[in-house]
Formats: sequence, C-alpha cells, structure tokens
Amino acid sequence: MSTGWPLFGHALAQQRFLDAFAHGRLHHAWLIEGPEGIGKSRLAHCLAAFLLGARGPADKPLDAPETDEVRRACAAGSHPDFRLLKRELNDKGKLAQDISVDQIRELTNFFTMKAALGGWRTGIIDAIDETNRHGANALLKTLEEPTPKCVLFLINHGREPILPTIRSRCRVLRLSVLSEADCLSALEAAGAPAQAARIARGRPGRGIRLSSPTALAAAEAARALLHSVPRIPDKLAMAALSAASADERAMEAFRGEISKWLAERAETQPAAAKLWLQQARLAGDAERLNMDAAQVASKLVAGLYELAQPV
Repeated sequence: MSTGWPLFGHALAQQRFLDAFAHGRLHHAWLIEGPEGIGKSRLAHCLAAFLLGARGPADKPLDAPETDEVRRACAAGSHPDFRLLKRELNDKGKLAQDISVDQIRELTNFFTMKAALGGWRTGIIDAIDETNRHGANALLKTLEEPTPKCVLFLINHGREPILPTIRSRCRVLRLSVLSEADCLSALEAAGAPAQAARIARGRPGRGIRLSSPTALAAAEAARALLHSVPRIPDKLAMAALSAASADERAMEAFRGEISKWLAERAETQPAAAKLWLQQARLAGDAERLNMDAAQVASKLVAGLYELAQPV
C-alpha cells in the first residue's frame, strides 16, 4: 500500500500521538502494530512528516496536502532529517531475508548527529519483525540512550516475536482493521476495483495488493467452490485449481477465501477447525518442501473434499 496521504481510520492512535506532542510528553520510540494491510506504514510516515513540519488542516493535522514540501521530500527519501529502513535487494537482485545489522547501525549513527534543519530527526523501521537478532540487539543502544528531539517509529506486522527489551522501551499504538466505510474510502482513493472490497475485509492494503485480474478470479473461484460444499463438482474443482495456480497473488487470494470460510465454521464444526489448522500450516510446509502453486492448490481442494465426506 502506498505511503501517500490521506489517512483513513486509526483516529484514536492519531490522537494519542498528537496529545503527547501537544503536552511535551513525546516518547522517543513508537511501536505501531496490527494486521498487515491496515495502514501502519502510512500512519508512521504521516507522524514522521508531522514532526518535520508537514501540516494538514486544523481538524486533520496529519493529513498534509500533496503539495506540502516536507511530505514530498520524505516520500522521495530526500529529507535530510528522515530515514526509512526496509529490506534491500541482495547481490542477486532479490529482496533480502531481513533488515541487516549494517542498516540498523547506519540509523543509530544518523540519530547521533544534529538535525540538519535544526528541528526533529525521525526514522521508520518497516518492519521490526523483519530485523534479525543482531540488528535488534544493535537497535537497543538507540532505544536505551535516546538522543533529544529524535523519534523512531517501529512497524510490527506480528510475523515474528520481537525482543521484550525493545517492546518495553516503546510506546505502543495498536491498530485494528478499518471500518467498512474507511476501507472503501481507502480503496477508492487508491483506484482499486470495486471487487477488491470483498477481499480486503477491513485491510485496504490487502485489497489493493490482491486486485489483479488473476487474484480476483481466484477469489471468485474459491467462493464458487465453497458454495458447492459438500457436493463439489469435479469441473468446478478443476476450474478452481487452475485459477489458484495462476500466480502468487492468485494463490494468496484463493487461500484467504478458504481460510475465512473455515474459520467461520471452526467454532461449531470440529472437522472445520482441524482443517483450518492444517491449512494454516500449509504455507510453512510449502516453502520448506518447495511446493509449486498447483501442489498447494491441490492440497487445499483435497481438504475440502475430505471435509465433505460423511463421518
């Protein structure tokens, strides 16, 4: 999801930050966590730009206009008092597995210097759960010995546990999925197709990512397949397998629909709960065993066939 403005949702988190700023109690580190695709990175960028001077209207001070010079400089990575850490490309041109310790050390050094423009210095780590143990340990120095007028934002998707020593040194902003109205507004602002709202389910970032024709087709194929349970026609199953195997985003959309369907039935149907757990483990198994999309899709559909069998 783009880190451009405007902001949608998370009014309570915004107000907590603004209150701390207004009363001179701004903490040096903020942990922004919640499900993926809800705008955590967008909020972090808005907060960082606000500290550097970006301003929106009086009723929405974090919503700086697109013409705001600070906002534009931060988005372009050219503001001298702002740093963004993300996973970088390795020597083979592929995304690195994690944020390196060298990146963290560069950020630590950045915070030891005076602000180039005489105000605040801000940084974003996107995401802290993509930092390895060495990087996390290196970050502790900055968190334990904060430099005045420096604020760090840590985004946490919750994929991996983070060190308790990091969490204890941060103020936490816990974000939830967006309301239906806010999610729709975010999707419309991003120009996503109308069908994306059904996939997003309060997570506009997910809706935007899975708004490709293949992903939308795979989601629709999954719904048709699920609607046919317990009597799954072979023709429908084959069509679903083909749609799910189209590409990575198609598989994600297909799995998401099946997972949601199983989760809704898990509380009252033990067989659905068991299958939901099996499907949840499938992602790890697929990566470990180097399974292709067709194999993963076959296992997903086979599970539904098994669920449909009488006990």
